[in-house]
Amino acid sequence: MRKRLIHWLFDQTQKVYTRFLKRKHIPWNISSAELLHYPKESFGYHLGEFLNKNNFELIAKVERHDAYHTLCGYGTNVEDEIALQYLCLGNGKSSPYMFGAIVLGTLILPDYFRYYYRSFKIGKNANTFHHFDFKEVLPLNFENFRQAIFSRNYINSVCILSIPKK
Repeated sequence: MRKRLIHWLFDQTQKVYTRFLKRKHIPWNISSAELLHYPKESFGYHLGEFLNKNNFELIAKVERHDAYHTLCGYGTNVEDEIALQYLCLGNGKSSPYMFGAIVLGTLILPDYFRYYYRSFKIGKNANTFHHFDFKEVLPLNFENFRQAIFSRNYINSVCILSIPKK
């Protein structure tokens, strides 16, 4: 029930956020099918795979959010969405939407706080990435880009991103 509430809040606030706070952002106008035409080793192709696997299309003006999912390897369930916001906070990103998601997510789903804190530390230890124009990153080699951002231990470790057992 708590996860459904957060999911509903995300859906409602995302529309307002993109309409009023992102009105100056220019949409990429790229479909997931077009991304899959990038070379298989490119960031764009991996982003297309992420979207395809989750049956998503990029949301205009906030495309970078799905780029963060692709770069960081986080899933799309509610606790992963909140953990990704913590990772971005640790990486130095700052936005009203991010702070709102962190506060509400932590209050409504406190049982995942260890996962959130671990994600924050991952972001803190990573090279800054939130400032990139991810549309320009699409043709880059995915693995090389990830290695430039994260340590090899992070990239090779699946357990870092696994949700802790309660």
